[in-house]
Amino acid sequence: MGINFRKETFRDDFTFRNSPEQIKRFPFPYHEDAYMYSVNIEPHVPGPKGSVFEHLIDVDEHYVSEMQDRAMVLAEDPLRCQSLPHMTLAGWDLLELLMTEKAASYPEHFTLTRDGDRWRWINRPLGIDDTFTFGDISTLPYGPMEYITRQSQGDFAILDQRDNNLWMDAGMVTTQADWSLDFDIGMNFFEWHAPVPLAHEMGVFTRALKFLTNIQQGKPARRLNWTMTINPRLDTSPENFHKWGSDRLTVTPENVGQKVHLRVELQSFWRLPRSNALVFPIRCYLLKMDELVTVPKWARRFHRVLRDLPVELAEYKGLTRYRQTTVDWLSKYDDGAPTSSGFSPD
Repeated sequence: MGINFRKETFRDDFTFRNSPEQIKRFPFPYHEDAYMYSVNIEPHVPGPKGSVFEHLIDVDEHYVSEMQDRAMVLAEDPLRCQSLPHMTLAGWDLLELLMTEKAASYPEHFTLTRDGDRWRWINRPLGIDDTFTFGDISTLPYGPMEYITRQSQGDFAILDQRDNNLWMDAGMVTTQADWSLDFDIGMNFFEWHAPVPLAHEMGVFTRALKFLTNIQQGKPARRLNWTMTINPRLDTSPENFHKWGSDRLTVTPENVGQKVHLRVELQSFWRLPRSNALVFPIRCYLLKMDELVTVPKWARRFHRVLRDLPVELAEYKGLTRYRQTTVDWLSKYDDGAPTSSGFSPD
């Protein structure tokens, strides 16, 4: 059965919504009633049917509209997609990974046919039917990384591994939570994580880097990260802060349910076969508070997490201006009952 793609916007009139089915599959990121940093990395293996983990690359009802939003961002700012010259082979690796995963998981929407280096790619939701020569940039309308990530939900950072470190040397970044590819391009793992509070002292990044540099081909890993966003805006980049920063001042007790969104990133990590690079897909999922509270366990737990979040984390995530208003609103849905462990609804 095919996916019913929604026609919606992530800017201007903000018509984004989640269907009831999409709410149930939202990757709720808290396994207990409190939150503090941890490496929280696990094997990226197929999960329960109907969840965002069912397939290793998730395609959902927002796919077509998200790709239209990406095209608008790139038209305004082409530097959201960059690849240093030595990363072209990694781009071909990524193209192969995304095409093979999508064609295998969603055959009603995507088809990949290979005859040696002669490939044909059909993307029915976006109306694409292209034949090209694998490895020959001249046979595609864009470089291989840009070509396939214009057709893939989430952001993509491609990391070159050298000198016992990871370097952000290529990426497609249009749905990020307040960081800039143009600023971070060419930086190493510790440099681009430098602004994160508390985690360095806890040794989180040292452990994470050690784990990531040892990821093997065919054994991807994943973790969840989270922040919050006012309005269902995908592009919350520093470059466009003038467009979205003031949104934080618009939250009132009356509009929390519609305006305030939990923003969760499903981050996965894959070793690429030819280039030995790591690709880091960062898939963004949005859930407005009115949708979140339809799951009673999530409403109770998120109220407690947000209420008790350390001040440094709240400031880093940009929540300070509307945090208390949201906590007060959520308190109506917290009866004090204990919550079960784990992420799933009761």
